[in-house]
Amino acid sequence: MSQKRSMLRWNLSIKIAIDILMKILGHKKNCHQQRLSTALVAFLLLFNTVGCSQNKSTLETDPVPTKIENSVKPQRFDGITITVATFYKIGIGVERRVREFEQLTGAQVNMFTFPMKDVFASMQQEFVNKTNKYDVVVFSPKWMTDFVKPGYLENLTARVQADRQLEWDDIAPFFRNFIATYKDQVYAVPVDGNFHMVYYRRDLFEKAKLESPRTWDDYLAIAKQFHGQDLNGDGIPDYGSCMMKKPKVLNHQIFWSVASSFLQSQGTQEGGYFDPETMKPLVNNQGFARALDIYKETTKYAPPDELSLGVDEARALFLSGRCALTLDWGDMGTLAIDPAISQIPNKVGASISPGSKEVLDRQTGKLVACDKFNCPYAIDGVNHAPYGAMGGWAGGINATAKPEVKEAGYALISYMSQPAQSNVDVTIGITGFNPYRISQFTNREPWLQVGMGEETVNKYLGGIAVSLKNPNMVLDLRIPGNDFYQGEILDAALTNFLTGKMTRDETMKQIEREWDKITNQMGRDSQLQSYRDTLGIQ
Repeated sequence: MSQKRSMLRWNLSIKIAIDILMKILGHKKNCHQQRLSTALVAFLLLFNTVGCSQNKSTLETDPVPTKIENSVKPQRFDGITITVATFYKIGIGVERRVREFEQLTGAQVNMFTFPMKDVFASMQQEFVNKTNKYDVVVFSPKWMTDFVKPGYLENLTARVQADRQLEWDDIAPFFRNFIATYKDQVYAVPVDGNFHMVYYRRDLFEKAKLESPRTWDDYLAIAKQFHGQDLNGDGIPDYGSCMMKKPKVLNHQIFWSVASSFLQSQGTQEGGYFDPETMKPLVNNQGFARALDIYKETTKYAPPDELSLGVDEARALFLSGRCALTLDWGDMGTLAIDPAISQIPNKVGASISPGSKEVLDRQTGKLVACDKFNCPYAIDGVNHAPYGAMGGWAGGINATAKPEVKEAGYALISYMSQPAQSNVDVTIGITGFNPYRISQFTNREPWLQVGMGEETVNKYLGGIAVSLKNPNMVLDLRIPGNDFYQGEILDAALTNFLTGKMTRDETMKQIEREWDKITNQMGRDSQLQSYRDTLGIQ
């Protein structure tokens, strides 16, 4: 419990410092209206460690004595073959840089890409079977524990420390300290930054004199207001909200963005899935019940086939101008300005995910009104808990690869992540890469060069910055078996609830029962320790 009190004092200090700086710079406290200056964005991202000092990697504390050749020195890898595995959408951006890397270094790179439902299983199977088919995995850090604890991934701490071209300190602290590291050691190099935000039709909102939704109640009210109107001028009624709710894809992650603001309020280290003292699931209480109600109500203002919308289908609807609101990753900001696929270029706004004025009291299971004690990071009385869904994609090295392949593999993921490449890649929607470096916020020129209007840049980068600097950012679940907890049990229960096959109470009880079953099967003490490790609790 002393750890929690220390965490609270630390995060309160952050909040006070931010408030002071914002007053000095003359910014309004309303984060949904503010236009963050370049200096403020840089300060917020640098200052926000999203935790306490124990979460810093060894790069910021004790140096690692292992000597690794500095990647600033030109390297050739003639005759070396690297095999890379990743998610097919991220694979578009990876492939783009892979072919350049081949020309620059002489290496040969073979690519394997998979749909989302198969990515983890394909990687895990190769690791477990020790077939060592993949030398480099560009993976979601939510699988970090599954890959690190058994020793599948190479420790990259020393390599990163010696790599000046990587500019490690330019990577925003949330991605550097939580996404790339496990127990203070670096096992992956970020090439992408992922978390959810709300996207909305800025032109429609301005005409209606509306602000972006601050709470989920606001989201519902706005969705209801626009639902049934012709939003793109084709004479056909359109929709207030469009979300990707297709089963066994990302339905469970979209839902968790609704639930997170009710379940977590004391900062990232509090955790949003389980009680970090007991491993009790936070899925059978008034906060979770309220999230289920909201999620189901959004279907009233959605396309009739919303429960079959995957990523591509939901995005296509929004980009065609048929939806007033959506919830998505950073891809939407760059996809929306691409005239080849978007009918609403420079008409899209972005903001931090909606929050709640009530949060869960974990002792009673009841919802309580936000105050300065139970919502210390609230913005104008609203508890926001931006959800780092997937967390971004990062490159790791197979620990059993040959030494020369490890060298070449590391050089490849470093090349993709270096600012010279990544600061361009994140501005291109089809790459699947979203901003994760401080320079990608402070230098707006690349965004303007790809056709993003100044106001669109302000909204997009401002929404990302406000989310990232929030001390209450919610980490994705990163314990062994996370796909069973989320992708199978939670996802199936949500589908049954949305289709009316289970009541709200039945849904909560089933998730709690099944989550407890997995925890007990895998070892409650072991799972609890893994959960605490991913939150940085010692």
